[in-house]
Amino acid sequence: MSLSERHFILGYGSLINGESRSKTGETGQVWPVKLQGYERHWSVMSSEFGMSSVAVVLASHASCNGVLVEVAYDQFALFDEREQGYRRRQIQAEALTPYQDTDLPEGTYWIYYTDQVVPPHADCPIALSYLDVILSGCLEHSTDFADDFLSFTQGWHYPALNDRPQPRYPRVQPDVITDSLNPLLESVTTLSIKELSVTYES
Repeated sequence: MSLSERHFILGYGSLINGESRSKTGETGQVWPVKLQGYERHWSVMSSEFGMSSVAVVLASHASCNGVLVEVAYDQFALFDEREQGYRRRQIQAEALTPYQDTDLPEGTYWIYYTDQVVPPHADCPIALSYLDVILSGCLEHSTDFADDFLSFTQGWHYPALNDRPQPRYPRVQPDVITDSLNPLLESVTTLSIKELSVTYES
């Protein structure tokens, strides 16, 4: 990577969330975007924490949404470590459409992706502690952005777990307002409304 260039990571999961990004490294300005040519899935990227994550795969006719985040050259090793199990590749500016009527910055764009989706299962389900971080990050931008995250993500029929009382996600944010997130989840999760109402223990 060139030191003189500006570099950006396309975050489409927990990196959408500003607080979550700050736990890994320093980042700059953020642009919400839609990305053509990639499809987002729930996938078991590591069984270490007993949960699934979102990952994207190349798919010519698909799209997903995320945020373009400026990351300094000396911070990339930290984000590569965070995204272990994924591969990083460059994406072209033509594949991106901003949500807002603004020009995207010039520079080199990167994304973390996978070649193979491993379906979630009972031992590595979709964990609400992780999903809460993503959705609260989406709501930093708009409800429409959050709705697009849900509709652009494949695999909601796989097992889900309300782990809020005992979070499995290592970068959990127990102070998120789950009452604002539960209505978004009702249409996609396999959990019942009663199960969704179980919140974080104080």
